[in-house]
Amino acid sequence: MHSEITRQRTIPDQPWPRIALAVAIAVVIGVAAWEVTCRSWGYRPGLDDTNDLWVEARRTVKPDSTVIIGSSRALFGLDLNALEAGLGTRPVQLALVGSCPYPVLRHLADDATFHGTVICDIVPGLLVVPYMAPPYKNAEKAVKRLHTQSWSQWAGLHLSIPLELTFACLQQEDLNLAALLRHVPLPDRPKAQIGPALPPHFSTIDRDRRTWMRPEVLTDQTLCDRVKYGWPPLFTPPPKPSWIPEGPFGEFMGKLFNERFVDMAKAVSDLRTRGGKVVFVRMPSSGELRQLEERLTPRAAVWDRLLKDTGSPGIWFEDHPELTGFECPEWSHLSAADSVEFTKRLAPFLKQALAAR
Repeated sequence: MHSEITRQRTIPDQPWPRIALAVAIAVVIGVAAWEVTCRSWGYRPGLDDTNDLWVEARRTVKPDSTVIIGSSRALFGLDLNALEAGLGTRPVQLALVGSCPYPVLRHLADDATFHGTVICDIVPGLLVVPYMAPPYKNAEKAVKRLHTQSWSQWAGLHLSIPLELTFACLQQEDLNLAALLRHVPLPDRPKAQIGPALPPHFSTIDRDRRTWMRPEVLTDQTLCDRVKYGWPPLFTPPPKPSWIPEGPFGEFMGKLFNERFVDMAKAVSDLRTRGGKVVFVRMPSSGELRQLEERLTPRAAVWDRLLKDTGSPGIWFEDHPELTGFECPEWSHLSAADSVEFTKRLAPFLKQALAAR
C-alpha cells in the first residue's frame, strides 16, 4: 500500500505589496546611484561594440559591397561618410578592436557570393600574431557569432540598444564585473603572470559602427596618458615560456610567422578569382609606439613581404605627404576631426589603387 504525502507550503501573512514597493524603490535608488557614479567618472550613454553589433553589420554586406576590415585604427580613422563621398559607395565597417585581420579576410574569401572590395587595415604586430593569441581569437569569435547567433542573442541586441543609449552604467567595456575586478592589484606569481592592462574605454560608436575618439582624450591629460602608456606593454610580445627550449620555440614561431603570409596570399587569391579586390592600408601611429612598432615589426619584414606575397596594392601613410602630419593623441588612433580629414585625403589613393587592379 502506497501512502500519499501532501506537502503544502504556507505563505506567511505579510504586507507583500509594501515589500514589493520597497524593493522596487531600493532598486531604483541603487541604479540611480550607480548611474550618477558612472557619469561622474566621465562615462556617457552609448552603444557597446559587441560581436552581435558586428554580426548586424556583416549581414548588410552585399555581393559587391566595399568592406573595411582590420583593427581599431580603421574603426577610429576611416570615416564612413567621407569614404562614401570619396568612393561613391558606402563601405560596411567590419574592423574589430584589437584584432588580426586574417580570420575576417578568410571568412570573406570563403563566402562564394562575395566579390566586392576589401579595404584591409594593417597593424603589422596584429597581422602576425599566432593563432592562439587574443587578437586572432577576437576576430574568430566575431565570425563564429555570425554562424551561431541565437534568437535570444539577436533579440538581446535589439532590446539593449535603447537602454545603452539611455544609461551610462550599462557600458560593458569598463563597467561590467569582470572589468571592474581587473582593477584589483594582483602580483605576478611563478606560474601565473598578470598580462598588461587594457586601456580604458575612450570611444563612441553608432549603429553603423562609425567610431570616434571621445573628445575627453584631447582635454583630459590623465585619461590620455592612461591610454597612451598602455599601448607599449600591449604591443610588446610576452617572454618565451621558460620551460620551452630556445631553438624549438624560435622554429615554431618562425613557422607560424611564415604561414600567415601564405594564408593571406591564399585568401586574397581566392577573392581575386571571383573578381574581388583587396587593398592594404597602413594607418598612422605616433610617438614612442610608432618607434616600438618599427623595431618589433620592421616594414621590410611585414608590410613589404605582405604586398609582394599577395600581389596587392598598399597605401603606407608615410609614403604620401598628404597623409602625413597627423598626430595620434594617444599614439595609436586619429582624433574624430582628424579621421574625417585623413579619410578625405586617403580616398583618391584608394580609388587609384583599386583602379589599377
